[in-house]
Amino acid sequence: MDSTHPETDPASAEIDAWDLQRSEDVPAPDGPAQLPTLEGLDALTLQDFAQDEQALAFYLTNGCSTVMHAFTLANILHTSFRVQEASRFYRIAFDLHSKNPGEYPLAQSLLQARLLCLLKAGMDLPAEEVAQLRALCIPHANFIESVHKAWREGDPMGALRLTGNAYEEFHTGEEIDSLYLSFAQQAHFTFSKNRADHRVIPNRLFLYWDKNPPEEIVRNFEFHRRITDLDVKIFDKAEAEEWLYDVYGVEARALFLNARHPAEAADILRVHVIQALGGWWLDADIRIRDEEALKFILDQKDSNVLFLTHNNVVHNDFFGSVPQSPLLNECLLNIYRNCHMHQGLFIAYKTGPGVFNRALNRLIHRDLSDIAAMPPTSVYDHHMFSRLIEEFDTPYKAQTIHWQAV
Repeated sequence: MDSTHPETDPASAEIDAWDLQRSEDVPAPDGPAQLPTLEGLDALTLQDFAQDEQALAFYLTNGCSTVMHAFTLANILHTSFRVQEASRFYRIAFDLHSKNPGEYPLAQSLLQARLLCLLKAGMDLPAEEVAQLRALCIPHANFIESVHKAWREGDPMGALRLTGNAYEEFHTGEEIDSLYLSFAQQAHFTFSKNRADHRVIPNRLFLYWDKNPPEEIVRNFEFHRRITDLDVKIFDKAEAEEWLYDVYGVEARALFLNARHPAEAADILRVHVIQALGGWWLDADIRIRDEEALKFILDQKDSNVLFLTHNNVVHNDFFGSVPQSPLLNECLLNIYRNCHMHQGLFIAYKTGPGVFNRALNRLIHRDLSDIAAMPPTSVYDHHMFSRLIEEFDTPYKAQTIHWQAV
């Protein structure tokens, strides 16, 4: 699918529209701001744009007469953390929407986003709008009421149970995934149960670079090859292609070869490799910090070891797992589904951290529902990640298309 034409994949239209506007620079208008009025809606003022130059420039160029106009304005403001103002434009988009289930963004998505922005702004939830949302989509309404329960009522466990598996209504990696995980943390959910008394993750370290690694990446490979306590394996594209075909077959190889960007190909490879062989994955542009970090890695006794960003997104650039992990099995399911059904998704959602967040949330939900116990899993915060992993100067990034622009 052409990611610049989301209409060819309606289910990913919302994500693609948001990603497209985030990746483009909106030109500033000439002359003083002149705000046209909206037919059938209350007139807008400068205050409605919270002095956001990008939002105002978009409005002066395009107006706000369609669902996509209002949706784009809302997303600009939301991304800029102007959540109260964003909530109004999500509501305008909802009011302009036909409520036809074939029109994207879906009406329930617009209303859900509005209500979430109201909660972020510290405002009350309008009961009539929650009822409207529930009539459109029960899981969306459950999610919004769950956020209220966690943030306003201080009941994160109740929020987890009310949310249920509502995240399945959303693309992997959307905000519901990080919020659901935050509920689990606030509720002191026990991730590590029945921990082994010995190491269970194999002492293997895997890295990948497609071809012709630049000097700084070659140095990083050599740095890790000198670690005697880890069996270090570095894949290139040709070897990865052959390995995927040998171990997983023609479809896995096709997913890898059809990736839109080397980062997406690396995402596909990493989950397959660790699921089959077990061990640790490390991206080629980061390194294990020191001996203390290595000791931490070698001392781990859980089946999965994960690290979070400051906003509860699971790192997929560094993690460890045993072979045949239920967690990575879910990651694989997410990757295959997204690659077949939502080809134009933002890479972080399609094959990257988003598939890990969704996989972890499914395991939490099954544990809470007494379907299957959570496999012993360590979940560390961003401070621990920084203690173990360091970034280094990577000039190659200035010379290649960044994965976020794909």
